[in-house]
Amino acid sequence: MIKLGVLGSTNGTDLQAILDAISSGELNAEVSVVLSNQKNAYILERAGNHNVPAIFISHKEKTREEFDAEMTTVLNEHGVDLVLLIGFMRILSPEFCHAWQDKLLNVHPSLLPKYAGGMDTNVHEEVLKNNDTETGCTIHFVTEAVDGGPILIQKKCPVYDTDNVDTLKVRVQDLEGRAFVEAINIIKGKAALD
Repeated sequence: MIKLGVLGSTNGTDLQAILDAISSGELNAEVSVVLSNQKNAYILERAGNHNVPAIFISHKEKTREEFDAEMTTVLNEHGVDLVLLIGFMRILSPEFCHAWQDKLLNVHPSLLPKYAGGMDTNVHEEVLKNNDTETGCTIHFVTEAVDGGPILIQKKCPVYDTDNVDTLKVRVQDLEGRAFVEAINIIKGKAALD
């Protein structure tokens, strides 16, 4: 069984999809801990609702390296094998990226490399502004290059003339949860082969 650690700053919608996949038996994994740099982030409450340890770590008055080292300590204490970034609104230090190399996944709400560096609704606004006919999400390994790590999975969906930022966000988020479940299963498969 693979032990997952989750870093998030927002609602953690994708975390719910992962927890549901674990409950249904589609994913043989355990979410060991959820960390947030936002005390009131709903992702912490969502974790608590599923009896998953939910820990707030303040980043205030700490260097990026100090904050990231604190997260690594907690992740290691909880036996984490794979770290998932779910709406984590911070850039990670090179030290953290190296410490978790090949064990650190992010979801991006676009078909990278399109709209790399954009976040959340800004990405959907750009998709609509540019009259893109399809969009989707990307699960990629995290490296020092923001949104530049190797791509593991991309899932696509159409963009309709009637779409707005909210309808597009819902459609892409639905893909994100499923993409994370697939990505975790791919990594589990690779680990089994090693």
